[in-house]
Amino acid sequence: MAEIFIPDFEFERTALANGATIVAGVDEVGRGPLAGPVTAAAVILKPNAIPEGLNDSKKLTAKRRQALYEVLMETADVSIAHASVEEIDEINILEASHLAMRRALAGLGRAADYALVDGNRMPRDMPCAGETIIKGDARSVSIAAASIVAKTVRDALMVDLAQQHPGYGWETNAGYGSKTHLEALRNLGVTPHHRRSFKPVHNILYQAKTVSH
Repeated sequence: MAEIFIPDFEFERTALANGATIVAGVDEVGRGPLAGPVTAAAVILKPNAIPEGLNDSKKLTAKRRQALYEVLMETADVSIAHASVEEIDEINILEASHLAMRRALAGLGRAADYALVDGNRMPRDMPCAGETIIKGDARSVSIAAASIVAKTVRDALMVDLAQQHPGYGWETNAGYGSKTHLEALRNLGVTPHHRRSFKPVHNILYQAKTVSH
């Protein structure tokens, strides 16, 4: 049976006990979609003002995420950053997600001296020391907070983009390759917000190029 985690403040507490003074949780969302940027957030929680119910953003309803996002924006130090579709296509999605994480950390009003990063790969050239935590968004409240902020912001961005480019279903699929999205790609074509380096998009462009010749 899969191990069930409840996020807590233990990773943060350990880092503080080992000499860190300001600990940030960092997470990104949007590696898998065919459209839109990859979005990262860095969050510094105040130990005496940790919102109840923080968890991996994927385990929360949109309504609960939005409520927690609003509380976090009031009570925590939060920084949000993106890597664009152009950057994703130029340097690849992994490097772009790491770039967004670095930007989020660098954008904090109070500079963190230790970062808890979701996943198993530490981005290069981070502005501070840190560690990676596998399933970090389900184990550390700071990373859970970052995952909630990043997902809420990116989902809202994709809703806005859906109004500019109707038909792809971005308001519900957030740019992921749903059936609606893939059908629209074939019927409506590729937008400036699509990731040309991703195979389904690349294939459509290649087919269009072949047909036009």
